[in-house]
Amino acid sequence: MADAHAAEPPGRGEQDTAGLAGSEPDPRFTFANERTFLAWSRTALALVVAGLAIVQLLPPFPGVPLGRHVLGVPLIVLGAVIAIASYLEWVRSQRALRLGQPLPRSILPGVLAGTVACVAVAAGIVLLLSALR
Repeated sequence: MADAHAAEPPGRGEQDTAGLAGSEPDPRFTFANERTFLAWSRTALALVVAGLAIVQLLPPFPGVPLGRHVLGVPLIVLGAVIAIASYLEWVRSQRALRLGQPLPRSILPGVLAGTVACVAVAAGIVLLLSALR
């Protein structure tokens, strides 16, 4: 027979099975944190797929032999970075929720915007070089 206290969430100072200390936050906040993680995971997957599609399916750029790789590989790497960083941010946010602390600031929007901007500039350069040859 199961212990009646086993189903109770850990109290302040205790740890749950994931190793996160503190008290159980409002489920709505936990679910919102999880939805944010899943949204970043979808973004990461889309970036990896876009990078693979560019490298494997796009026709070569005339006169720019590595053009597809210059555009696709950074997207694949960015997808991997976002996948890992989104998990780490989920853990940090969940810990903050459990401890009643302010949520940590996310670096992901800046990383995503900066990398996409750089890839867009690289795409413009590759297209210009291709048109000039």
